Amino acid sequence: MSSGPHGTERYARLQQVVQTLDDRGLIRALNPLTMTGPTTAIWAGKPVTLFCSNDYLGLAQEPQMRAAWSGAGTGSARLISGDRPVHHQLEERLAQMYEQPVTLMSSGYHANLALLTTLLDKTSLVVSDALNHASIIDGIRMSGAEKIIQPHLAEGVPDDVQLAVFEGIYSMDGDCPDFASLVGEHWLAVDEAHAFGVLGPQGKGVAALQGVRPDFMVGTLGKALGAYGAFVVGPKDLHTLIRSKGRSFIFTTGIPEPVAAAALVGLQLATDARREKLQENVARMRSGLSELGLRALGRHHIIPLVLGAKTMRVASKLRESGHYVVGIRPPTVPVGQERIRLTVSAAHTPEQIDGLLEALGRMDSAA
Repeated sequence: MSSGPHGTERYARLQQVVQTLDDRGLIRALNPLTMTGPTTAIWAGKPVTLFCSNDYLGLAQEPQMRAAWSGAGTGSARLISGDRPVHHQLEERLAQMYEQPVTLMSSGYHANLALLTTLLDKTSLVVSDALNHASIIDGIRMSGAEKIIQPHLAEGVPDDVQLAVFEGIYSMDGDCPDFASLVGEHWLAVDEAHAFGVLGPQGKGVAALQGVRPDFMVGTLGKALGAYGAFVVGPKDLHTLIRSKGRSFIFTTGIPEPVAAAALVGLQLATDARREKLQENVARMRSGLSELGLRALGRHHIIPLVLGAKTMRVASKLRESGHYVVGIRPPTVPVGQERIRLTVSAAHTPEQIDGLLEALGRMDSAA
Protein backbone atom coordinates (compact mmCIF):
# COMPACT_ATOMS: atom_id res chain seq x y z
CA MET A 1 0.00 0.00 0.00
CA SER A 2 1.23 3.47 -0.83
CA SER A 3 2.84 5.55 1.92
CA GLY A 4 2.24 8.74 -0.09
CA PRO A 5 -0.15 11.59 0.79
CA HIS A 6 -2.97 9.17 1.64
CA GLY A 7 -1.02 6.10 2.71
CA THR A 8 -1.20 4.44 6.12
CA GLU A 9 1.67 6.50 7.56
CA ARG A 10 -0.38 9.67 7.13
CA TYR A 11 -2.77 8.58 9.88
CA ALA A 12 -0.29 6.77 12.12
CA ARG A 13 -0.84 9.24 14.96
CA LEU A 14 -4.60 8.59 14.89
CA GLN A 15 -3.97 4.85 14.92
CA GLN A 16 -1.76 5.24 17.99
CA VAL A 17 -4.49 7.14 19.83
CA VAL A 18 -7.06 4.48 18.91
CA GLN A 19 -4.69 1.74 20.08
CA THR A 20 -4.17 3.52 23.41
CA LEU A 21 -7.91 3.74 23.97
CA ASP A 22 -8.33 0.11 22.97
CA ASP A 23 -5.62 -0.99 25.40
CA ARG A 24 -7.50 0.82 28.19
CA GLY A 25 -10.84 -0.71 27.21
CA LEU A 26 -12.29 2.68 26.32
CA ILE A 27 -13.27 2.21 22.68
CA ARG A 28 -16.93 3.13 22.18
CA ALA A 29 -19.28 1.85 19.50
CA LEU A 30 -22.76 2.64 18.21
CA ASN A 31 -25.54 0.10 18.78
CA PRO A 32 -28.52 0.65 16.43
CA LEU A 33 -31.90 0.09 18.08
CA THR A 34 -35.14 -0.44 16.17
CA MET A 35 -37.84 0.87 18.46
CA THR A 36 -40.93 -1.31 18.86
CA GLY A 37 -42.60 0.64 21.68
CA PRO A 38 -41.92 3.32 24.30
CA THR A 39 -39.64 1.01 26.31
CA THR A 40 -38.91 -1.83 23.86
CA ALA A 41 -36.65 -2.30 20.85
CA ILE A 42 -34.88 -4.81 18.66
CA TRP A 43 -31.14 -4.94 19.29
CA ALA A 44 -28.76 -7.33 17.54
CA GLY A 45 -31.78 -9.20 16.18
CA LYS A 46 -33.52 -9.81 19.51
CA PRO A 47 -36.14 -7.98 21.59
CA VAL A 48 -34.96 -5.96 24.59
CA THR A 49 -36.49 -3.65 27.20
CA LEU A 50 -34.75 -0.30 27.51
CA PHE A 51 -33.58 0.88 30.93
CA CYS A 52 -31.16 3.63 29.85
CA SER A 53 -33.31 6.01 27.79
CA ASN A 54 -34.00 9.61 28.79
CA ASP A 55 -37.58 9.30 27.48
CA TYR A 56 -38.75 9.66 31.07
CA LEU A 57 -42.46 10.12 30.38
CA GLY A 58 -42.58 7.61 27.52
CA LEU A 59 -43.69 10.25 25.02
CA ALA A 60 -41.31 9.71 22.10
CA GLN A 61 -43.31 6.77 20.70
CA GLU A 62 -46.77 8.11 21.52
CA PRO A 63 -49.06 8.06 18.43
CA GLN A 64 -50.00 11.72 18.96
CA MET A 65 -46.31 12.63 19.07
CA ARG A 66 -45.49 10.65 15.96
CA ALA A 67 -48.41 12.22 14.11
CA ALA A 68 -47.14 15.69 15.05
CA TRP A 69 -43.88 15.21 13.13
CA SER A 70 -44.98 17.18 10.08
CA GLY A 71 -43.43 20.09 8.25
CA ALA A 72 -39.98 20.63 6.82
CA GLY A 73 -36.41 21.53 7.60
CA THR A 74 -35.64 25.21 8.01
CA GLY A 75 -32.60 25.33 5.72
CA SER A 76 -30.99 28.24 7.50
CA ALA A 77 -30.17 29.89 10.79
CA ARG A 78 -33.24 31.56 12.27
CA LEU A 79 -31.72 35.01 11.77
CA ILE A 80 -31.43 34.40 8.01
CA SER A 81 -34.44 32.52 6.61
CA GLY A 82 -34.90 29.68 9.10
CA ASP A 83 -37.43 31.31 11.44
CA ARG A 84 -40.90 29.74 11.43
CA PRO A 85 -44.22 30.50 13.16
CA VAL A 86 -44.06 27.17 15.02
CA HIS A 87 -40.80 28.27 16.68
CA HIS A 88 -42.58 31.29 18.12
CA GLN A 89 -45.61 29.22 19.16
CA LEU A 90 -43.34 26.91 21.14
CA GLU A 91 -41.37 29.79 22.66
CA GLU A 92 -44.62 31.50 23.68
CA ARG A 93 -45.98 28.31 25.24
CA LEU A 94 -42.79 27.81 27.28
CA ALA A 95 -42.71 31.51 28.20
CA GLN A 96 -46.25 31.20 29.61
CA MET A 97 -45.10 28.22 31.67
CA TYR A 98 -42.08 30.03 33.15
CA GLU A 99 -43.50 33.56 33.06
CA GLN A 100 -40.29 34.73 31.37
CA PRO A 101 -39.10 35.02 27.76
CA VAL A 102 -37.69 31.90 26.06
CA THR A 103 -35.33 31.26 23.14
CA LEU A 104 -35.24 27.90 21.37
CA MET A 105 -31.86 26.30 20.72
CA SER A 106 -30.78 23.38 18.56
CA SER A 107 -29.57 21.29 21.52
CA GLY A 108 -28.83 21.49 25.22
CA TYR A 109 -25.15 21.78 24.35
CA HIS A 110 -25.85 24.78 22.12
CA ALA A 111 -28.02 26.30 24.84
CA ASN A 112 -25.35 26.21 27.51
CA LEU A 113 -22.69 27.52 25.14
CA ALA A 114 -24.89 30.45 24.10
CA LEU A 115 -25.99 31.23 27.65
CA LEU A 116 -22.56 31.15 29.27
CA THR A 117 -20.61 32.90 26.52
CA THR A 118 -23.27 35.62 26.52
CA LEU A 119 -23.31 36.13 30.30
CA LEU A 120 -19.57 35.85 30.96
CA ASP A 121 -16.32 37.36 29.72
CA LYS A 122 -12.69 37.62 30.85
CA THR A 123 -13.67 39.95 33.71
CA SER A 124 -16.19 37.47 35.17
CA LEU A 125 -15.84 35.07 38.09
CA VAL A 126 -18.07 31.99 37.94
CA VAL A 127 -18.69 29.07 40.30
CA SER A 128 -19.30 25.68 38.70
CA ASP A 129 -20.13 22.36 40.38
CA ALA A 130 -17.39 19.75 39.99
CA LEU A 131 -19.77 17.37 38.18
CA ASN A 132 -21.33 19.87 35.80
CA HIS A 133 -22.02 18.68 32.25
CA ALA A 134 -19.41 19.05 29.52
CA SER A 135 -21.51 21.74 27.82
CA ILE A 136 -21.31 23.91 30.94
CA ILE A 137 -17.57 23.31 31.26
CA ASP A 138 -17.03 24.17 27.59
CA GLY A 139 -19.25 27.26 27.78
CA ILE A 140 -17.23 28.63 30.70
CA ARG A 141 -13.95 27.86 28.93
CA MET A 142 -15.10 29.59 25.74
CA SER A 143 -16.21 32.67 27.70
CA GLY A 144 -12.71 33.19 29.11
CA ALA A 145 -14.13 33.74 32.60
CA GLU A 146 -12.20 32.91 35.74
CA LYS A 147 -13.78 29.88 37.40
CA ILE A 148 -14.04 28.29 40.81
CA ILE A 149 -14.76 24.56 40.69
CA GLN A 150 -16.89 23.84 43.73
CA PRO A 151 -17.06 20.34 45.32
CA HIS A 152 -20.13 18.44 44.15
CA LEU A 153 -23.27 19.61 45.98
CA ALA A 154 -21.33 21.95 48.27
CA GLU A 155 -23.59 24.55 49.85
CA GLY A 156 -23.04 28.28 49.58
CA VAL A 157 -21.19 30.36 47.01
CA PRO A 158 -18.01 32.41 47.58
CA ASP A 159 -18.18 36.20 47.63
CA ASP A 160 -17.54 38.35 44.54
CA VAL A 161 -18.93 35.71 42.17
CA GLN A 162 -20.96 36.98 39.23
CA LEU A 163 -22.60 33.68 38.30
CA ALA A 164 -23.10 30.27 39.91
CA VAL A 165 -24.13 27.44 37.58
CA PHE A 166 -25.47 24.02 38.53
CA GLU A 167 -27.65 21.22 37.22
CA GLY A 168 -31.09 20.42 38.59
CA ILE A 169 -30.42 16.69 38.65
CA TYR A 170 -27.02 15.24 37.84
CA SER A 171 -27.29 12.62 35.13
CA MET A 172 -24.55 10.29 36.36
CA ASP A 173 -25.34 10.50 40.09
CA GLY A 174 -29.06 11.22 40.14
CA ASP A 175 -28.69 13.79 42.94
CA CYS A 176 -29.75 17.43 43.28
CA PRO A 177 -28.31 20.61 44.85
CA ASP A 178 -29.95 22.49 47.71
CA PHE A 179 -30.75 25.61 45.71
CA ALA A 180 -31.86 27.66 48.71
CA SER A 181 -28.24 27.56 49.90
CA LEU A 182 -26.98 28.76 46.52
CA VAL A 183 -29.11 31.89 46.15
CA GLY A 184 -27.43 35.25 46.73
CA GLU A 185 -26.45 38.55 45.15
CA HIS A 186 -24.85 36.63 42.30
CA TRP A 187 -26.80 35.28 39.32
CA LEU A 188 -27.94 31.66 39.50
CA ALA A 189 -28.13 29.50 36.35
CA VAL A 190 -29.64 26.01 36.39
CA ASP A 191 -29.54 23.34 33.71
CA GLU A 192 -32.77 21.36 34.18
CA ALA A 193 -32.13 18.99 31.26
CA HIS A 194 -32.98 15.82 33.22
CA ALA A 195 -35.67 17.35 35.41
CA PHE A 196 -37.73 19.40 32.94
CA GLY A 197 -41.09 17.76 32.36
CA VAL A 198 -40.57 15.39 35.29
CA LEU A 199 -40.07 17.22 38.60
CA GLY A 200 -41.61 20.28 40.17
CA PRO A 201 -44.95 22.02 39.49
CA GLN A 202 -45.92 21.54 35.82
CA GLY A 203 -42.62 19.69 35.44
CA LYS A 204 -40.67 22.97 35.64
CA GLY A 205 -37.67 21.34 37.31
CA VAL A 206 -35.84 20.88 40.59
CA ALA A 207 -35.38 24.58 41.32
CA ALA A 208 -39.15 25.10 41.04
CA LEU A 209 -39.70 21.98 43.18
CA GLN A 210 -37.58 23.65 45.88
CA GLY A 211 -39.35 26.99 45.49
CA VAL A 212 -36.36 28.75 43.92
CA ARG A 213 -36.52 30.83 40.74
CA PRO A 214 -33.10 30.97 39.08
CA ASP A 215 -32.06 33.97 37.02
CA PHE A 216 -31.41 31.76 34.00
CA MET A 217 -32.50 28.24 33.14
CA VAL A 218 -31.85 25.70 30.38
CA GLY A 219 -34.32 22.96 29.55
CA THR A 220 -34.28 20.25 26.89
CA LEU A 221 -37.04 19.00 24.60
CA GLY A 222 -35.47 15.65 23.71
CA LYS A 223 -35.75 13.86 27.05
CA ALA A 224 -39.03 13.93 28.98
CA LEU A 225 -40.78 15.75 26.12
CA GLY A 226 -39.86 13.11 23.53
CA ALA A 227 -38.82 15.60 20.82
CA TYR A 228 -35.46 17.33 20.31
CA GLY A 229 -33.72 20.63 20.95
CA ALA A 230 -33.57 22.90 23.98
CA PHE A 231 -34.49 26.32 25.29
CA VAL A 232 -33.12 29.11 27.48
CA VAL A 233 -35.25 30.99 30.02
CA GLY A 234 -34.32 34.39 31.41
CA PRO A 235 -35.00 38.14 31.35
CA LYS A 236 -35.72 39.96 28.10
CA ASP A 237 -32.26 41.47 27.72
CA LEU A 238 -30.67 38.02 27.88
CA HIS A 239 -32.56 36.93 24.77
CA THR A 240 -31.63 40.09 22.90
CA LEU A 241 -27.97 39.31 23.67
CA ILE A 242 -28.22 35.59 22.78
CA ARG A 243 -29.80 36.44 19.42
CA SER A 244 -27.18 39.14 18.80
CA LYS A 245 -24.03 37.57 20.31
CA GLY A 246 -24.70 33.88 20.99
CA ARG A 247 -22.55 32.10 18.40
CA SER A 248 -24.23 28.72 18.88
CA PHE A 249 -27.57 30.40 18.13
CA ILE A 250 -26.47 32.73 15.35
CA PHE A 251 -24.48 30.19 13.35
CA THR A 252 -26.78 27.14 13.69
CA THR A 253 -29.68 26.07 11.48
CA GLY A 254 -33.02 26.52 13.22
CA ILE A 255 -34.64 23.36 14.52
CA PRO A 256 -36.89 21.71 11.90
CA GLU A 257 -40.60 22.48 11.95
CA PRO A 258 -41.57 18.87 12.81
CA VAL A 259 -39.39 19.00 15.92
CA ALA A 260 -41.06 22.14 17.26
CA ALA A 261 -44.52 20.82 16.37
CA ALA A 262 -43.84 17.56 18.22
CA ALA A 263 -42.52 19.45 21.26
CA LEU A 264 -45.78 21.43 21.42
CA VAL A 265 -47.71 18.15 21.55
CA GLY A 266 -45.25 16.81 24.11
CA LEU A 267 -46.02 19.74 26.38
CA GLN A 268 -49.71 18.83 26.23
CA LEU A 269 -49.01 15.16 26.97
CA ALA A 270 -46.58 15.80 29.85
CA THR A 271 -49.33 15.61 32.45
CA ASP A 272 -49.32 15.23 36.21
CA ALA A 273 -50.77 11.74 35.70
CA ARG A 274 -47.69 10.70 33.72
CA ARG A 275 -45.40 12.23 36.31
CA GLU A 276 -47.23 10.35 39.06
CA LYS A 277 -46.91 7.08 37.13
CA LEU A 278 -43.21 7.71 36.74
CA GLN A 279 -42.82 8.22 40.48
CA GLU A 280 -44.67 4.93 41.13
CA ASN A 281 -42.23 3.15 38.83
CA VAL A 282 -39.25 4.84 40.47
CA ALA A 283 -40.46 3.70 43.90
CA ARG A 284 -40.91 0.13 42.62
CA MET A 285 -37.44 0.04 41.10
CA ARG A 286 -35.66 1.58 44.08
CA SER A 287 -37.52 -0.61 46.56
CA GLY A 288 -36.61 -3.72 44.56
CA LEU A 289 -32.95 -2.74 44.37
CA SER A 290 -32.90 -2.15 48.12
CA GLU A 291 -34.36 -5.62 48.72
CA LEU A 292 -31.54 -7.07 46.60
CA GLY A 293 -29.01 -5.26 48.78
CA LEU A 294 -27.95 -3.02 45.89
CA ARG A 295 -27.21 0.59 46.87
CA ALA A 296 -28.46 3.05 44.28
CA LEU A 297 -27.38 6.68 44.13
CA GLY A 298 -29.81 9.59 44.00
CA ARG A 299 -33.52 9.74 44.80
CA HIS A 300 -35.31 10.21 41.50
CA HIS A 301 -35.73 8.58 38.06
CA ILE A 302 -31.98 8.37 37.36
CA ILE A 303 -30.72 5.35 39.30
CA PRO A 304 -26.95 4.77 39.16
CA LEU A 305 -25.44 1.53 40.49
CA VAL A 306 -21.70 1.90 41.02
CA LEU A 307 -20.17 -1.51 40.22
CA GLY A 308 -16.55 -0.60 39.51
CA ALA A 309 -14.52 -3.06 37.46
CA LYS A 310 -17.43 -5.44 36.87
CA THR A 311 -19.64 -2.76 35.31
CA MET A 312 -19.15 -3.66 31.66
CA ARG A 313 -19.55 -7.37 32.37
CA VAL A 314 -22.83 -6.83 34.22
CA ALA A 315 -24.13 -4.51 31.50
CA SER A 316 -23.30 -7.09 28.83
CA LYS A 317 -25.06 -9.89 30.74
CA LEU A 318 -28.13 -7.73 31.26
CA ARG A 319 -28.35 -6.99 27.55
CA GLU A 320 -27.98 -10.69 26.77
CA SER A 321 -30.90 -11.38 29.11
CA GLY A 322 -33.07 -8.84 27.26
CA HIS A 323 -32.59 -5.80 29.49
CA TYR A 324 -30.81 -3.06 27.55
CA VAL A 325 -28.45 -1.01 29.73
CA VAL A 326 -24.97 0.35 29.07
CA GLY A 327 -21.93 0.70 31.27
CA ILE A 328 -20.66 4.19 32.06
CA ARG A 329 -16.85 4.37 32.00
CA PRO A 330 -14.12 7.01 32.19
CA PRO A 331 -13.85 9.78 31.21
CA THR A 332 -17.58 10.21 31.89
CA VAL A 333 -17.01 9.02 35.48
CA PRO A 334 -13.74 8.60 37.43
CA VAL A 335 -11.74 5.38 37.35
CA GLY A 336 -13.14 3.03 39.98
CA GLN A 337 -16.57 4.71 39.81
CA GLU A 338 -17.80 2.83 36.74
CA ARG A 339 -21.54 2.24 36.89
CA ILE A 340 -24.67 1.18 35.14
CA ARG A 341 -27.11 4.07 34.96
CA LEU A 342 -30.67 2.81 35.10
CA THR A 343 -33.39 5.20 34.01
CA VAL A 344 -37.06 4.66 34.69
CA SER A 345 -39.90 5.68 32.38
CA ALA A 346 -43.58 6.25 33.07
CA ALA A 347 -44.14 3.76 30.24
CA HIS A 348 -42.38 0.86 31.99
CA THR A 349 -44.74 -1.85 33.15
CA PRO A 350 -44.44 -3.47 36.59
CA GLU A 351 -43.52 -6.71 34.81
CA GLN A 352 -40.65 -5.01 32.96
CA ILE A 353 -39.25 -3.52 36.17
CA ASP A 354 -39.60 -6.81 38.04
CA GLY A 355 -37.90 -8.62 35.14
CA LEU A 356 -34.85 -6.38 35.39
CA LEU A 357 -34.75 -6.82 39.18
CA GLU A 358 -34.91 -10.61 38.79
CA ALA A 359 -32.04 -10.51 36.28
CA LEU A 360 -29.96 -8.40 38.67
CA GLY A 361 -30.79 -10.78 41.52
CA ARG A 362 -29.60 -13.78 39.53
CA MET A 363 -26.32 -12.04 38.77
CA ASP A 364 -25.87 -11.05 42.40
CA SER A 365 -26.50 -14.63 43.50
CA ALA A 366 -24.07 -15.97 40.92
CA ALA A 367 -21.41 -13.56 42.13
